[in-house]
Amino acid sequence: MPTEIKGLNEECGVFGVFDAANASQLTYYGLHTLQHRGQEGAGIVSTDGTELYQHRDRGLLAKVFADPAELKRLKGNAAIGHVRYGTSGHNSIANVQPFLFHFHDGAVALAHNGNLTNAVTLRRELENEGFIPALKKSLNLVHGGFAYLLLQKDRLIAALDPNGIRPLCIGRLENGAYVVASETCALDIISAQFVRDVLPGELIVIDKNG
Repeated sequence: MPTEIKGLNEECGVFGVFDAANASQLTYYGLHTLQHRGQEGAGIVSTDGTELYQHRDRGLLAKVFADPAELKRLKGNAAIGHVRYGTSGHNSIANVQPFLFHFHDGAVALAHNGNLTNAVTLRRELENEGFIPALKKSLNLVHGGFAYLLLQKDRLIAALDPNGIRPLCIGRLENGAYVVASETCALDIISAQFVRDVLPGELIVIDKNG
């Protein structure tokens, strides 16, 4: 087996939900089910359609959100979350996801399972060239395996590497809200129905139109 393949493991867990009244709570439950994928840090970013709210820290999910007020502070009907396994970088708060970036045309939160080798270039292109065209261009330049969840104030975006090395699936709640997660067990915990897997090289945009 090539060294490159051996080095690609399925650690780190991502979870996202769009158009659910209790989005941050659902994200917490989903991440709890994915805790086996990473124990070094955890975080959630939510949006109420106007602002993005973030809380993240080192340690297990239950420790990070030991104060119930932190979860209640993450308002809104959409959220993404992450549990971290340290594939690279130091175990510091700076490496705990989701990351939250503030651009001149709005904020973007990012949670990924994989190593970002072009983070600086990605940020510059997202800011200067328009979000979706730049995102497609940047993802086509990334080598290796990755699964991305990106959250803006009015949409959730999921993307998978062209080889489909990292797992990512789509589910739907009874009220129609969409869910994206690293494993189907995270769908089961919130009673979401499995829809399908994200296809290799696919970029999916979920917004108020579906």
